[in-house]
Amino acid sequence: MFNTIASITQGRNRNEDESEASDTEPPSESTNDSASTLTGEELVLGYPTSDGPIVDGETITAERGAVTALVGPNGSGKSTLLKGLANQLDPDAGSVLVDGEDIHTLDTKALARKLGLLSQESTSPDSITVEDLVYHGRYPYRGFFEHVTADDEEAVDTAIDLAGCGHLRDREVGSLSGGQKQLAWIAMVLAQDTDVLLLDEPTTFLDLHHQLEVMEIVETLRDERDITVVVVLHDIEQAARLADRIIALKDGTIRARGSPAEVVTEDLLAKVFSIEAEVQSTDRGPQVTPIGPIHDGPTDTDESSDSTAADADSGDDTPTNESTV
Repeated sequence: MFNTIASITQGRNRNEDESEASDTEPPSESTNDSASTLTGEELVLGYPTSDGPIVDGETITAERGAVTALVGPNGSGKSTLLKGLANQLDPDAGSVLVDGEDIHTLDTKALARKLGLLSQESTSPDSITVEDLVYHGRYPYRGFFEHVTADDEEAVDTAIDLAGCGHLRDREVGSLSGGQKQLAWIAMVLAQDTDVLLLDEPTTFLDLHHQLEVMEIVETLRDERDITVVVVLHDIEQAARLADRIIALKDGTIRARGSPAEVVTEDLLAKVFSIEAEVQSTDRGPQVTPIGPIHDGPTDTDESSDSTAADADSGDDTPTNESTV
């Protein structure tokens, strides 16, 4: 099974018996009638090689049917937080809930019917076609020896159409450009037909055309399919344009959260990203013009953070490490 599918279907319960693949009654598919809420409660996340937690006791909630962007400088903990939400990293403490249900109580297929993940480590055999790759997204709905059903065909056709890669359907994955491969992987995740979709830097290393295509897909998922999306982005202006809510992290701590207009400010860019920049309000969200790096100056540990996007460590009336975003 390919890495991206394995990232959800072979999450915490990696050693489950393969007998679950022979269920006699096929599971019901998501109808997308209403989006789901994804919550990480007081998560403590780290790696065996790290000196301590990368994320230490943070709580976030991704609103139903909204796009939540995780932003921050390199090493800020945003991808680690996403891995925790996706059941790719066992928390040392805390829990992850989908509509109030702890994901660690779900078997792998049940979890894969609720959460879809596009990771940075997606790999597949070069010889497989795009269509066959997308069919792997139907794994959570099929038994080990079951044949393709009409529901599978419809879901794959819909996913390929939504991802805009119908012209690549019969192409081998190994013959695709980086941007084309990303569209194919997105189609595979869409074929899982989940109410929650997690995307780890989906536009990184893509040219501008393919970046805009990916952003358009995410907007469509939110606006037309009411899917809850959590996305890690390096480009702060891209996040401001795409997201309904932004969470800014630095050193594993949530420094600010709120709407793009609340979070993307000159003050926050200085304290969290260590850059001097001009921010202008536009009808497409805040527009950021970088001026230069800040080597010595304001930091996120100064007394105040962004006045409207509450600092997670502040002593004001905002509960520490708790928010609905």
